[in-house]
Amino acid sequence: MNGLRKYLVIAGLLLVVYMGMQYFKPKPIDWRPTYLKEDKIPYGTYILYQRIHDLFPNAKVEVRKEAVYNTLEENTGAVGSSYLIIAPEVEIDQLDYEQLVRYMQRGNQVFIAASRIKGVLLDTLNTSFSNNVYFRNGKKYAVNFSSPTLKRDIDYYFDKGVCEQYFAKIDTARATVLSTRQGEEANFIRYDFGKGALYLLPNPELFSNYNLLREDGSEYASKALSYLPKTNRVMWDEYFTRPDTAAESPLRVLFKHDQLRWAYYIALFGLIAFVFFEIKRRQRIIPIISSPKNTSVEFAETIGRVYYQQRNNKDLAEKKISYWLEYLRSKYRLRTVDINEEFKETLISRTGATTETIEGLFAELQYLNGGYLISDQDLIRLNKLIEQFYKQDQ
Repeated sequence: MNGLRKYLVIAGLLLVVYMGMQYFKPKPIDWRPTYLKEDKIPYGTYILYQRIHDLFPNAKVEVRKEAVYNTLEENTGAVGSSYLIIAPEVEIDQLDYEQLVRYMQRGNQVFIAASRIKGVLLDTLNTSFSNNVYFRNGKKYAVNFSSPTLKRDIDYYFDKGVCEQYFAKIDTARATVLSTRQGEEANFIRYDFGKGALYLLPNPELFSNYNLLREDGSEYASKALSYLPKTNRVMWDEYFTRPDTAAESPLRVLFKHDQLRWAYYIALFGLIAFVFFEIKRRQRIIPIISSPKNTSVEFAETIGRVYYQQRNNKDLAEKKISYWLEYLRSKYRLRTVDINEEFKETLISRTGATTETIEGLFAELQYLNGGYLISDQDLIRLNKLIEQFYKQDQ
């Protein structure tokens, strides 16, 4: 036990030292582009969600976590609303696109800011993105609006790869360029559908916490969203940003955070070390106990030897006759007090044994009742007749 206590003390001290180092260690910045409304990391959208009413004062903000088709199918009667999607990747299939078109034609707005758009949307609109997505590359890009009302004398400059991506191809006959990068490359466009419109922007990081904390960033984001008309309803989409929490296992949650992951490793290492040092057996070997044997045969043989040694054939014959009469009482409900001709005729008529077998049995009974000495041959003959009766009566 002293050795075990020593290992436990050492493990406890190591755990305390590790926890102290983790507590005082500066927390690393999480640069993952989650675009979740509760994330305060650089590429979360906590600030935008908290200040959304500054842009839409009287609007009711609804968080939707269903697919595009399901969300819009539930709002077939919506008019004058805005559907806001800010995500690293968006996938629009044919059914989603048709539902979006009907939604916009009724007078609603759709605003999509995503670094990648999969599905039929870009192909249907004859539009494509550039393939440059290098966040935090240190390069600055000059961005400005096309509208004279919103255009600023000095361009907006964004660092860390913000606005790295732009539209490599657009349908000039249908698309309206709202903002450009480097003075010529479109990075914000609009497609009109009936009474509504679709706004596409390939740089969702423009609406992140990191960008909104800068003066240029907050001004550009507010002007971009000002293209959406005043509304009393904004649908904030989380289908493309919210991970599937139902598929998360406890281990996945542990490995998501460095502190929990290392705590798991230390606990696992400590358990392995404990098993390694305590693998030595500390108790006597448990003896193997054989399963009980069936001694019925041995018992029967022992009883047979006892009777054989006594050589009391009359007693054996009486026991055989008693068991036979008990058999008749149990099966046929017969009274066996009077063993006479009437009883014999009843056996012949009711049992399955032959007349010869029953006649032989009654002859043996008369011989037994006569008080004669019973030899081994007499006992064997009686036993054969009774066994023959049992077999024929089945």
